[in-house]
Amino acid sequence: MHAPSPTPPVPADILLAAYRAGIFPMADGREDPEMFWVEPRERAVFPIDGFRASTSLRKLLRQEKFEVTCNADFAGVIAACAEPRRERPDEESGTWISHAIEASYNALHRAGHAHSVEVWQDGALVGGLYGVDLPGTFCGESMFSRADNASKIALAWLVAAMRAAGKILLDCQFITPHLRTLGAVTMSQADYLVLLEKALKTNAAPLPEGFAALAQKAQLSGVSPGKLIAQSFTQTS
Repeated sequence: MHAPSPTPPVPADILLAAYRAGIFPMADGREDPEMFWVEPRERAVFPIDGFRASTSLRKLLRQEKFEVTCNADFAGVIAACAEPRRERPDEESGTWISHAIEASYNALHRAGHAHSVEVWQDGALVGGLYGVDLPGTFCGESMFSRADNASKIALAWLVAAMRAAGKILLDCQFITPHLRTLGAVTMSQADYLVLLEKALKTNAAPLPEGFAALAQKAQLSGVSPGKLIAQSFTQTS
């Protein structure tokens, strides 16, 4: 018997059309040859001005123990996110990021529509996140952490870069207790689609331009980007 052919990546135009319609793909496991489209009844989002940066997180941002980049290692980030993991010790480890999904987003990144945030410590990739970039919107897909608070640092930089780019909607798909503590809220899919339609009509810049704007503002202000971001959250928290 012949082995089943690998599932081909989802074409970039189909992925983008799906996100514009409020749906996204998932799989049942790393080796799953199939994928399915998801349209949650309840959607989780981060209000751009409602991100909760704790005192300890703002301190970490100011200390700059981590180096943060955008699109320096997209493939490394999604591969790390795809590693099986447990939310609780009694759970079976697993992942919804199949090889086909990983290939699809790597292709979308090469086409310029998916971006990553990397967190580095002593030259090692210790945290990060990735997602899909749409006008006015960033659809966060997954994040990982190999060092304490590394994923929180990535998320804080993402929110700050989105603000700098003029984006208004950060989609995080499903709520978790961790995301809720950081300010994520839930709404119906219908309400999400209303927000998405509004966001898609904005003239916001792509996420990498938001990162560049942060760096430029920090340079003009004479402070480090981490201190600038921490200060911005102090003003809005």
